[in-house]
Order: sequence, then C-alpha cells, then structure tokens
Amino acid sequence: MSTFTRIALLMGWILCAPLQVVHAQGPYQKVQPLLTASRTVLDEPLVLPDGRPMNITSTIVTIDPGEETAWHQHGVPLYAYILAGEVTIDYGDQGTRTFAPGSAFMEAMNHWHRGTNRGNVPVRILAVYIGWQGGNHVIPKP
Repeated sequence: MSTFTRIALLMGWILCAPLQVVHAQGPYQKVQPLLTASRTVLDEPLVLPDGRPMNITSTIVTIDPGEETAWHQHGVPLYAYILAGEVTIDYGDQGTRTFAPGSAFMEAMNHWHRGTNRGNVPVRILAVYIGWQGGNHVIPKP
C-alpha cells in the first residue's frame, strides 16, 4: 500500500505577462519527462487496492513569464511541488490560488482550471501523476 501513496502531478499552467497573455494552443509542450513506472525498483507491480495496475508519471513543467495554459482538468490525482517561480491557478467560480516555491499540493481533479505565470522568472513545477492504465493525466476543456 505504501506505493499507492506515491504522489503524482502535471499541471497545465497559465502564464500571463503584464500587458500580453500568450495562450497555450493544445497540450502544454514545456514538459520534461522524468519517470513513467508501473513497477518498483525491486520489480514489484504497482497496483491499486482493487488490483488494477497503476502507472506513476513524473515530469518537470516549465512555464515562462507571460504564458498561460489552456483550461483543463485532471483524470488522475496529481501532486504538485513548486520548484521555482510563482504560479497563479484560476479555478473559475472557485477563485484563484497562488503558489510560491516550496508549495506542495494535490491539484483539483473535478474543476476546470488554468495556470498563469505573472512573474519575471520561469515557473518550474514537479508534477507527479498517480494514475492507472487508461487514466487521463490532462483533459482539455472542449
């Protein structure tokens, strides 16, 4: 069960400049893959309590100043840790939240959201998705 508590995330983010916002056109492209695994270092399978196979995916997402992600949701739990910069996430009618370096959180799954970098330095986010076979990491808003 301790493998189930592994954390996951990848966030699409919105980045916006003081006078200009650059909107993402489709899936966000500034993602550095780190790990995709369905087995532990000792070759044990990662499984959910109901026996379904798990997939853990980790990435570093970089959001440059003045960028904004498209609206999206996550189909699997996502753990996020802000490595650098500051990101503001708009959750629509749920308001906005700003996350600074050192912030760790589980991203919303059932609310459309987008991220914005309003600062002068790139945002770097460790994103860890806790998924399963067939789970969608990022679901773009239609």
